[in-house]
Amino acid sequence: MTRNNYVRPLDIKHGQVDLAHGSGGRAMAQLIEELFARHLGNEYLGQGDDGAVLPAPGEGRLVMATDAHVVSPLFFPGGDIGSLSVHGTINDVAVMGARPLWLSAAFILEEGFSLAELGHIVQSMAAAAKAAGVPIVTGDTKVVERGKGDGVFITTTGVGVVPPGRELSGRRARPGDAILVSGTLGDHGMAIMAERESLGFDAPIVSDSAALHGLVEAILATGADVRVLRDPTRGGLATTLNEIARQSGVGMLVQEKALPVQPAVAAACELLGLDPLYVANEGKLVVICAERDANMVLSVMHAHPLGVAASCIGEVHTDDHHFVQMATAFGGRRIVDWLSGDQLPRIC
Repeated sequence: MTRNNYVRPLDIKHGQVDLAHGSGGRAMAQLIEELFARHLGNEYLGQGDDGAVLPAPGEGRLVMATDAHVVSPLFFPGGDIGSLSVHGTINDVAVMGARPLWLSAAFILEEGFSLAELGHIVQSMAAAAKAAGVPIVTGDTKVVERGKGDGVFITTTGVGVVPPGRELSGRRARPGDAILVSGTLGDHGMAIMAERESLGFDAPIVSDSAALHGLVEAILATGADVRVLRDPTRGGLATTLNEIARQSGVGMLVQEKALPVQPAVAAACELLGLDPLYVANEGKLVVICAERDANMVLSVMHAHPLGVAASCIGEVHTDDHHFVQMATAFGGRRIVDWLSGDQLPRIC
């Protein structure tokens, strides 16, 4: 390489993203090779083409899900936008009953963004993908002018395969079914809010961001009659249950006393005037299954690290209005409606 063609290595510690990193030229190739490929590299990403050639999954049906991540702040207790983008899309594939196989990642970077912070995010993504056993096999990078972005946005797409005979859908809830949740509610949303607003609590609130496909497989391996799986992210548990009730044409009744909420999250919600039912989760699972199988499913969930606080919170019933209701701790009932507006913007 001649002196005129010499390109200095990226200064990951002190450097910043500039517009050339999104131009499609030498600087972009250098960013991809020295940062993205260095941490995310695998045999498929290493093909270096516009898309990855992947092995056929064999029997079953393909599932594909995509999600954009604009969380603010980028780093929070329990994770960051990198690990969150991996976990969120893996979970969207897993709740369809699919085994996640591959991910793609698209980055929108703002001019001036710290390469050190970008490196931290990419390493976090790599660690999350490796731990989940779901590689990132292709991607894209774009750079926007300073002031026209917010550091970094990430879109991830996941592909998985559903085994023959497995049917899960929000349309399959039936009267008499049990409603289970895998753990405490509102942890992610309140961790983001506490970090964003610099709220200090005696017991720090940590995001529950996690990949749920292992827990899903453990549940489905029991042979239980599972109708619906869903991860209650934006809009929280309340919005998720309303979505399922509308899809299935049923009503739901949940028990306030059975809802698992950490004391610190409950206190933070009370301080901020929020309802934990509407606060986002990024590592929790809603399971609707036949009532006869509820105890078996709970037992399996309790044995898994991501389900130790699992609880049966209610049941599905017949309701032509498709209402979700709550039996309160005081013996009454109230409607748990859809989320109105956006309690916590940019939490995922």
